[in-house]
Amino acid sequence: MGKGLFDNSLKHHLINAKNNGITKEEMAEIITHAAFYAGWPNTWAVFNMAKEVYLGNDVQESHGGMFGLGEPNSAYAQYFIGNSYLKPLTNLKETSLFLANVTFEPSARNNWHKHLAKSGGGQILICVDGEGWYQEERKEAQSLKPGDVVTIPANVKHWHGAKKNSWFSHIAVEVPGVNTTNEWCEPVTDEEYDKLDV
Repeated sequence: MGKGLFDNSLKHHLINAKNNGITKEEMAEIITHAAFYAGWPNTWAVFNMAKEVYLGNDVQESHGGMFGLGEPNSAYAQYFIGNSYLKPLTNLKETSLFLANVTFEPSARNNWHKHLAKSGGGQILICVDGEGWYQEERKEAQSLKPGDVVTIPANVKHWHGAKKNSWFSHIAVEVPGVNTTNEWCEPVTDEEYDKLDV
């Protein structure tokens, strides 16, 4: 995708799509699917432009980015400190690849956990809004911002979540594999977490 793609003509096409009934959710799906072919670095600017077109003046007030906040992640609340929200982007009845936009309120994070698999498996995080953290066991925490992509191998203990003063959203891609499941472990303590913003 050349530099010329991200000019006023693209914005015009996005406005035209919105005016002709393409919903914010549908546009997010279109861009997400195109990104897998064109590459995330080349298509990231499209998300920001579409966010501006679809959210207008409320861009800074929205949470969840282009994909929206979703619903409270109550099914997994026991594995989180703070509140999180889930917006599925694919339906497991229609495809074997599950993608969801996960949004964390400031300071929210999930417990240490592993994506277990006999082969294949793991998870990919595509950061879409706000700022957050990702950390693997026995490694330094990694600061995350929109456009960052984290590939998490199967069977690696890790956690991810928002920074103290920022909402944070990422697309979680569950990588297909053999005998995949999640193993939830202990919470990330306040002592561990508070060291990150020092």
